[in-house]
Amino acid sequence: MKKLKAVWEVTRLEHGLIYGLGVVAGVFISLGYFDLRLSVFGFLTALFLQASAFALNDYYDYEVDRANKRFDRPLVRGDLSRREALWIAVAFAFPGFLFALYISPLAFALALAITLFGYLYDVKLKEYGVAGNVYIAFSMAAPFLFGAIVAGRVNTEVVVLSLIAFLSGLAREIMKGIEDVEGDALRDVKTVARTYGVGVASRISALLFILAVIASMLVLVIPEYRDLKYILPVSVTDYLLLSTSRKLLKGVGKEEIGRLRKRTMLALSVGLLAFLLGSM
Repeated sequence: MKKLKAVWEVTRLEHGLIYGLGVVAGVFISLGYFDLRLSVFGFLTALFLQASAFALNDYYDYEVDRANKRFDRPLVRGDLSRREALWIAVAFAFPGFLFALYISPLAFALALAITLFGYLYDVKLKEYGVAGNVYIAFSMAAPFLFGAIVAGRVNTEVVVLSLIAFLSGLAREIMKGIEDVEGDALRDVKTVARTYGVGVASRISALLFILAVIASMLVLVIPEYRDLKYILPVSVTDYLLLSTSRKLLKGVGKEEIGRLRKRTMLALSVGLLAFLLGSM
């Protein structure tokens, strides 16, 4: 059980589940109905490929995580070896690409491109700070776009949802740089926090969250979304993001960042629910 728990942690399967649901949401919102084949294979594609990328990330981030005393990482605790993490990354990639191929050649090509960029991030791109942050933000928006593209219809709702995910994802990554500023020095990761200071990183993160809230209002031009089934849950999302922005603008210590990141992930989950309800 200890080993299974370590595999779950190194692959961040809870994130993979969210990415998979993002693909399902992209399919549903774009089509207006539930397509079983696209949803199941799309979900599994995202789940396995994200797990592979996360395992490879821990392989390359081992020294950084040790410096940051990230005992939530199984490699730092010694529950998994770096070699095992590398094999896990390979093992999870194979079914992910296979499920993408079951959908269509286009789905396979998209999954391959997104995953290769993910591997590039793990190996090198992360060290470039903002460029790495932008990739992670894109990876949060990608599941919705992937679902819509393989379904054959990218509509306004999917574009807006992807924009919110991108802005919030970029804000979360810049905010994470505040927490990891000491360990990031080991790989000379040029985060906003290291390059320009914690105060600048906090203000940029706050601004991006505010822009995400503004983006959530764009779909109100669509009649179906002028309804309480969308407005109520998205109001919860907006409140959580705005309250996070307020705290960032007032100034936060790195010990608070983990809690704020969990709050914003909850906000994004509720926001996804809002879009699903609005599309019904």
